[in-house]
Amino acid sequence: MTPRLRQFARTVHVVASVGWLGAVVGFLALAVAGLTAADVPALRAVYLAMDVIGWYVLVPFSVASLLTGLISSLGTRWGLLRHYWVLVKLVMNLFASTVLVLFMTMFMQPLRRLADAAATGSAGAELRSLAPIVHTSGALILLVAAAALSVYKPRGLTRHGQRTQPRRAAAAAKPTDVVAGGWQG
Repeated sequence: MTPRLRQFARTVHVVASVGWLGAVVGFLALAVAGLTAADVPALRAVYLAMDVIGWYVLVPFSVASLLTGLISSLGTRWGLLRHYWVLVKLVMNLFASTVLVLFMTMFMQPLRRLADAAATGSAGAELRSLAPIVHTSGALILLVAAAALSVYKPRGLTRHGQRTQPRRAAAAAKPTDVVAGGWQG
């Protein structure tokens, strides 16, 4: 991967990941508003907004973060399977994306039905749920941990990384061009 393409992939990955984090914070704010809403129409609006944000913001950002993370890791010296921190981020992203899609398909359907019931005035206190706050708080913790891993990059090579390290070091030290006056590597 060329340096410019690598920078582009990393930029798109950071933007997607930050967008995902921001959308999770917004979703958490809506979940808190839904739990504390004073009237049923406000509660209905919260659940309808959560549905839109979930499908049109959270899910696309999570998929974009996953795909661009894979591309970035495969195109950089960190690799996908060389360092534990990259592998842990991959597993965290896969887990968070899977839980997100399951949450949206399994949990938002009943919330949408409750929101529709609220519109007709046939629902009340049963619309309030702690589940969105719990799930979203967990997602927030996971995304902040992934960001911390990206910043601190703890040391530690996987077995694959340990096996390939000598080959990579030898390839990097090997001279590639002969230039007048000496070798240029």
